[in-house]
Amino acid sequence: MSEEQNTNGCTEESCAGCAHADSCSSKKTDFREPANMYSSIKRVIGVVSGKGGVGKSLVTASLARMMREKGYTVGILDADVTGPSIPKMYGVHEKARGTEDSIIPCVAKDETRIMSVNLLLEDEAAPVIWRGPIIAGVVKQFWTDVMWGDIDYLFVDMPPGTGDVPLTVFQSLPVDGVVIVTSPQDLVQMIVKKAANMAEQMNIPVLGVVENYSYVKCPDCGREIKIFGESNIDSIAEEMGVPVLGKMPIDMDLAKAVEDERFYEVTNPYIKDVEL
Repeated sequence: MSEEQNTNGCTEESCAGCAHADSCSSKKTDFREPANMYSSIKRVIGVVSGKGGVGKSLVTASLARMMREKGYTVGILDADVTGPSIPKMYGVHEKARGTEDSIIPCVAKDETRIMSVNLLLEDEAAPVIWRGPIIAGVVKQFWTDVMWGDIDYLFVDMPPGTGDVPLTVFQSLPVDGVVIVTSPQDLVQMIVKKAANMAEQMNIPVLGVVENYSYVKCPDCGREIKIFGESNIDSIAEEMGVPVLGKMPIDMDLAKAVEDERFYEVTNPYIKDVEL
């Protein structure tokens, strides 16, 4: 019996039409969870990074704002359970409300719908000291139990790395593609490839790469100062066969919008106007 055949003598391609298709060992298991009965979501986009501190939430919110400005209905699922920042960026501090069978997400001033663990805690500054499987289960519930309604784009702000939560999202949600966030350091760019390889192994397309901290512009002369060194993102993206969606500098206006909790007003000029 060849390696491609299972105990019934079928291959993955041929077992779909056989009499025992439901029990064939070559048939792939679908772990995707059904969305909440009150949700109709057209596109699910994950925003990922190989490590923390590269501005993943900033990119997530920027992509969401781009689509809101185009007139799309948008939601953000904050899957970074131990380090949630999306609600504060949008100035959302009220608690999510629940019905008998669903959770209602909070709505920011630009009508972006947001679900985050901070919207469920009595004290939003309280640490979330949970083990991986519990965190993964909460993220899954943000998909199955939240009444998202009709949404064109749901952006998922992932925790860093390739552990429990990214795996849960990739397996449980119908992710249409991911955007990878990086910075110019060689170490981070090496880890980018890990995130890309994980997406590839899960058969999820990489839609593009955004580089953060690319440079800082001198306020006097306007010269771009590359404080983390020269970027190799163009060559890395070419090697991966994906586009560079943007190179973001350290921008004090964006930083102030985050600190002032008014990201709902932001237009990020550094990310390309693309259809995701």
